[in-house]
Amino acid sequence: MAMTYERWKLNFGLRELKQLGMTHMVYPGAVHSRFEHSLGVYWLAGEAVHKLKTHQGLELGIDRFDIQTVKLAGLLHDVGHGPFSHLFEREFLPKVLKGSKWSHEQMSVKMVDYIVDEHHIEIDSDAIKRVKEMILASHETTLPKSTREKPFLYDIVANGRNGIDVDKFDYIVRDCRACGLGCNFEFQRLMEIMRVLGDEICYRAKDYLSVHKLFATRADLYRTVYTHAKVKAIELMVSDALLKANDYLEISSHIHEPSEYWKDDTIIKTIETAPDQELREARDLILRIRRRDLYQFCNEYAVPKDKLENFKDVTAQDIVCSQKVGGVMLSEEDVVVSNIRIDLTRGRHNPLESIKFFKDYESDEKFSIPDDRISHLLPTSYQDMIVRVYSKKPELVGAISEAFENFQLRTYGIKAQVHATPEKKKRRL
Repeated sequence: MAMTYERWKLNFGLRELKQLGMTHMVYPGAVHSRFEHSLGVYWLAGEAVHKLKTHQGLELGIDRFDIQTVKLAGLLHDVGHGPFSHLFEREFLPKVLKGSKWSHEQMSVKMVDYIVDEHHIEIDSDAIKRVKEMILASHETTLPKSTREKPFLYDIVANGRNGIDVDKFDYIVRDCRACGLGCNFEFQRLMEIMRVLGDEICYRAKDYLSVHKLFATRADLYRTVYTHAKVKAIELMVSDALLKANDYLEISSHIHEPSEYWKDDTIIKTIETAPDQELREARDLILRIRRRDLYQFCNEYAVPKDKLENFKDVTAQDIVCSQKVGGVMLSEEDVVVSNIRIDLTRGRHNPLESIKFFKDYESDEKFSIPDDRISHLLPTSYQDMIVRVYSKKPELVGAISEAFENFQLRTYGIKAQVHATPEKKKRRL
């Protein structure tokens, strides 16, 4: 029987879904897919649970069922991602579905049910139930830990408790290598020193710097790669293209229906090659990306530390309303504002405070390491908030840059930006 389109999507969708969205347009090596990442997490999840069984198997009661479900959760944890991965969830959907709580984790759970039913897979219902709970383990809708059997198993693939999981182990090393960045984080060491105390995975106290490197390397990736100014410009343009194509292609209409869900990057080719007049504006944006006629970076600033707690996202309206009288009149359609949060997984809090450590392998006591007990060379602030502004039209860069400066003066009484405006750079040349 011929393979249906739905089956094709399930079998090959992850191969056609780039791990880092449009990052390859800036970092040419970043062409790896969610398929490779999912295989990596599958393997690492198995390694992690096997190591726990080797060291503590008798006392923890780890069995074949546990190993199978942890590995399956690793393999299937990302099957719910949409086109261009996080771009779809964080940039596109909030524009078309205001206040939506949609997440790729919840969609992954629906996709798991669909895969089992569509392909008539014979698998124990308890196994599928546990796999789905493990996929949701880092999500706010997850079950309370007190209702789970062997709760430490739920922290291996997607750790909502403290953020240390094999998902990060895989993508941090893989993304660093693909983008040519150095990586001094060694997940192998964390897997060797981890032990279960009580109901959670803990780490040897003297290795806390190895734990910190996990979060620091992740933050460096966000700063250097994931939120690179040109990467974000391209992503914002793709998001706008999807928005303009949404009504005609009904992209957001089936985000809760696995059989109709458009879940891979081939959508950009559909927009680019379709002759339909309804897709003209979206097609023009894709053509601009191909020609490198991108939204123009105007400037950025880091929100002062004392303003972070009460910070509200800056909008295009804020910038337009900061324009001085006279000159070019800006509209909100001319401006794109990107509010970028970079943290160590726990917002403005030290991630080490959420992790339990032990003194040595003979100890049964677990404890947190407070700020005053760690190296003084580590940061005392754990979150950056960057406000970045782009112009959709090259001729408006000057006017938008000036309005952005005015916004900073009005909001903080100073220019918080570090970079000079584009005009000032030209005058120096």
